[in-house]
Amino acid sequence: MKKQDILENLVNIAYLGIGSNLGNKKNNIEKTKYLLEANSIRLLKCSKFYETFSWPDKTKPKFYNIVVKINTQLDPKKLFLVIKGIEKKLGRKKTKINDPRICDIDILDYKGLNYKFSINNDKLIIPHPRLHSRNFVLFPLFEIEKNWKHPLKKTKIQHLIGKLDNSSLYSIKQI
Repeated sequence: MKKQDILENLVNIAYLGIGSNLGNKKNNIEKTKYLLEANSIRLLKCSKFYETFSWPDKTKPKFYNIVVKINTQLDPKKLFLVIKGIEKKLGRKKTKINDPRICDIDILDYKGLNYKFSINNDKLIIPHPRLHSRNFVLFPLFEIEKNWKHPLKKTKIQHLIGKLDNSSLYSIKQI
């Protein structure tokens, strides 16, 4: 019985948002999933692809987004560093905020923790500070985890989706 308790403590459930709006967007996301697995991050569930306008400039290329539920032995800081390494390996360059990118990976939720960390001008805030207002996060997250609750707001995902404005509801398309 003790051995099982120790193993359970090593397993951390988290949710990642993955997006791309440059190049072969679907392929970029599939490569991201492969590299997560290659770094011992087990994918438990994966949403379908969702297409949305680029924000805040709708004239930039549209995004493809997914959400994955993962199982990892990495703590939030190490997971963040692995994710940044994957983004770089796929060709992501440091540009202005919200510029088009090959790969964007966000830690949306990690075991329901409230966590903050900074390294080299990169900031990690868990849960993701804007996840509750982003259609491209909420819809795919709802698809794979209908009972998910916001760790800080303690609000069910259905309620968060219901609070989205009409343009957010109509500007997302499952592909």
